Amino acid sequence: MIILGLQKTTLLDFPGKVASTIFTGGCNFRCPFCHNKDLVFVPTDALFYSEDEIFQHLESKKKVLDGVCITGGEPTLHKDLPDFIKRIKDLSLLVKLDSNGTNPDMISSLISDSLIDYVAMDIKHSKEKYNSLACMPTFDIGKIEASVELLKNSPIDYEFRTTIIKECHQAQDMEAIGQWLAGAKAYYLQSYKESPQVINPIFSPPSAETLESFVEIVKPYVENTRIRGVD
Repeated sequence: MIILGLQKTTLLDFPGKVASTIFTGGCNFRCPFCHNKDLVFVPTDALFYSEDEIFQHLESKKKVLDGVCITGGEPTLHKDLPDFIKRIKDLSLLVKLDSNGTNPDMISSLISDSLIDYVAMDIKHSKEKYNSLACMPTFDIGKIEASVELLKNSPIDYEFRTTIIKECHQAQDMEAIGQWLAGAKAYYLQSYKESPQVINPIFSPPSAETLESFVEIVKPYVENTRIRGVD
């Protein structure tokens, strides 16, 4: 596992839980609005956490923590992710996985083996515009579709989420996304935010009114559609 970050305590990353968040390095998308540039393009001088360091922390805090959130980058790129999670589960901690959904086989295996308790999957855009926004023109969108259907029919808790960008998301796009995710358990709209780690800082956030209108567009398809992270 390439581990580049550890947030020792968070009340935000794992809904309703006290958790630690582990940040893995590397991603197979190149979304220009991503706010974790150094997790996508890992610097040559990056400082890595050893698994021993991670588990020393988890052992010391397991009486306080409910679970662990594993995010990235894209965690499912790491073939040793299942073994890593097994060690977390041996501490009787819950596990939340953040994923872009590009590895449905691993997600399916993690669910089948009872290694994950919650999945948050990013939905970048409508199917028609997905690859252009992710800057991966030849990527097989079928893998994303498979992950969506897998989660919609899974026994575990999950959510879909989209970072809304003023220049990229329009009402007709939200209609298409709503139809795609119809019947999903939960869908969250997050406003784009500028930060020093954005890969290409050329975008801007939508207005609060736009976000609210997007929620109303999607709600007929996904009743539990909400805005997250807006002050």
